[in-house]
Amino acid sequence: MKTIVQAANTRGGSHHGWLKSKHTFSFADYYNPQRVGFGALRVINDDHVDGGMGFGDHSHANMEIISIPLSGKLKHGDSMGNHGIIRSGEIQVMSAGTGIVHSEMNADDIAPVKFLQIWVVPNKLDVTPRYQQVSLVDLLIHNQFSQVLSPHPEDAGVWIHQNAWFSVGEFDKGVTTTYALKSALNGAYVFVISGKVVIDGQTLDPRDGLAVSETKNFTMDVLEDAQVLVMDVPLNS
Repeated sequence: MKTIVQAANTRGGSHHGWLKSKHTFSFADYYNPQRVGFGALRVINDDHVDGGMGFGDHSHANMEIISIPLSGKLKHGDSMGNHGIIRSGEIQVMSAGTGIVHSEMNADDIAPVKFLQIWVVPNKLDVTPRYQQVSLVDLLIHNQFSQVLSPHPEDAGVWIHQNAWFSVGEFDKGVTTTYALKSALNGAYVFVISGKVVIDGQTLDPRDGLAVSETKNFTMDVLEDAQVLVMDVPLNS
């Protein structure tokens, strides 16, 4: 098994007053030739948006864009006519395909919204744009990794145009669990949202990332109550 730690304090960042963003991989003005993604996974942005602020209308094409609010309320609008609020405990995906214009605003005038925005390169170009939003409440099983994203429309959770699977777990201190990769062509990127865990002898703290490859599975020991996201993605994309 090959593992590479990408600690939270080594991430790039951008600060625009109302926006505080940490970039796991190269994004916008942050460029690191050693951090240009992990296979099909190209962006993990950890965003903090002040009350009443946000990203106005902007466009995307040929990218699978996943948003996971961690706290607060995210207001979404797009050129397909979708409008609504995404809250902690939900996941949203957009297949940008041939092109989409959307906005992401803090739905609260005072409290900040914190969310992860993740980009995955699709395996099909120029698809018809689509939008999906689901609650994770009924999908999550305590103390195990629960699948929330897949390539299959019939699966629970959301789906994207890529052979990728995302799983989220909320774990108690002292739990040991094993994650099995979904494909021999994939690697797993582990992102610790909160708490502390150990994988392959590497201790991971909040917002640390671990790139895992050349293995069929990995085992995780939970040192402190933790919430962990695993992104199981093709390595050759």
